[in-house]
Amino acid sequence: MMKAPTVDDVARVAGVSRQTVSNVVNTPDIVRETTRLRVEAAIAELGYRPHAAARRLRTRRSSTIGIHLDPYAGGIAGVVLDRFVHALTESAGERDMRVLLYAARTAEEEIDRLSDLREGGEVDAVVITGTFHGDPRTGWLNARGLPFVSFGRPWGEDDVEAPAHLWVDVDGAAGTRAATAHLLDVDGVRRVAFLGWPGGSGTGDERERGWRESVGAARGPRWVVEDSVSLARDAVAAGLTADPAVDAIVCASDSLAIGAHLATALAGRPDVRIVGFDNTPAAEALGLSSVEQLPERVASGALELLMGDGNVVAPRAATAGAAHVLVEPRLIVR
Repeated sequence: MMKAPTVDDVARVAGVSRQTVSNVVNTPDIVRETTRLRVEAAIAELGYRPHAAARRLRTRRSSTIGIHLDPYAGGIAGVVLDRFVHALTESAGERDMRVLLYAARTAEEEIDRLSDLREGGEVDAVVITGTFHGDPRTGWLNARGLPFVSFGRPWGEDDVEAPAHLWVDVDGAAGTRAATAHLLDVDGVRRVAFLGWPGGSGTGDERERGWRESVGAARGPRWVVEDSVSLARDAVAAGLTADPAVDAIVCASDSLAIGAHLATALAGRPDVRIVGFDNTPAAEALGLSSVEQLPERVASGALELLMGDGNVVAPRAATAGAAHVLVEPRLIVR
């Protein structure tokens, strides 16, 4: 196994002192440009990486980003957030940052946990997930100046031109627009229903909006259930009995799509086309089309907002039009 290059190796290749290498790494502005470029070339040539622990001691930064670990839900739910946390951890590591997972069952409990992390200097920034109308976490974080970005919008009146904080999200409306347009291109599809969650969920309402904006005269009924395979199965079974002209269904999640798939199979209606949302392994196994959220791009967007192109937390200002990254999902047709 090859030994990792040291600061002495860089100094030898660049023809400078150890202190000059240290200055280039930590305070490059004080180094003459020709010398700095020579040292940077040596660093690139050798693949040298400054020791993260030493940097933490020197800068008094934790080089750590905290993120909430959702309670284990089992089943289909949670796959997207699991992928997001994995991608965030991997991308943060490439920037010499660590990710600290913390658990909490409620928003209030999460605030208590964040308070402990802040007081202990354990994190430089946090990523929160599952934002909702009136979310108390965002106000608490803003008031205390702890840098953060949310996976999920602030859900204000205008989150783009009047943002409450930095946020990254998936464009759910774009996903269901693409799903609806795809179904309308299928021969024989004349009536497209939407199977979604009860109103008031920002994410669910966005996904319904995409269907409404694109379905036009082919609009079918809107069926509403909680995110449950069995409830979705029962709702679609009843819905197809009441409205047998429905020949396609756009769903707000893969859990709902799988329930719809079971209902159509039991009803002897394999002709009904179904598109889910999240592109989970379960949907893939059943051959269901679905909208892929691309959580890896969401993770990259979160780090971009918090760190820019650098290796330290330097959050972007939450100014109009520049405080967010909106990731357009991809329709996977099967």
